[in-house]
Amino acid sequence: MHYKVETLPNYRLAYVRRVGPYGPANVDVMEKLKKWARERNLLESAILFAIPRDNPETTPPENCRFDACIVISKDDQMDGSIYEGELSGGTYLIYKVRHTAEDIQKGYADIFSSLQSTGYQIDHKPILEKYTGDMKSNPYCEICVPVKS
Repeated sequence: MHYKVETLPNYRLAYVRRVGPYGPANVDVMEKLKKWARERNLLESAILFAIPRDNPETTPPENCRFDACIVISKDDQMDGSIYEGELSGGTYLIYKVRHTAEDIQKGYADIFSSLQSTGYQIDHKPILEKYTGDMKSNPYCEICVPVKS
C-alpha cells in the first residue's frame, strides 16, 4: 500500500460523538455534523475527520466512541449544540483510499500488514479518516495513522 509521511498541525475542532458499535450508524453522526457546518457556511472548503476513539477488539462495542469532526478557526463561535475540542498534531502515515465502506475496511486491513515495513511504530493516538473538499467530486479519503520513529 502506498503512503506518504505528513506532519499534521494541531487543529481546533467542532464535533459530534456517538457511543456504540462502529458501523452504519456512524454515517448519521457525520450527517448531523455536516448539517451543523452547512448552516454556518463552514462545509464548502472544510477538513472533516472521522475518529474511531476505541479499539473494538479491546473495548466492548457498546462503549466504542466515534467522533465526526470539522476543523474550525479560532474565530468560529460555538453555540453549545455540539462539542469543541482539539486534535493534537504530529507525524502520520497517510494512505489514500476510495471513500466506500468496502475500500476503507480493506484499507485498514492492508495498513496494519504494510506498517511493519515502514520503520515506524503506531503512536498512542487515534487513527483518523480525513475528508477534504466536496465529497461528491472527491471520492477519496485519507486514513491517517499516527506514528513515531
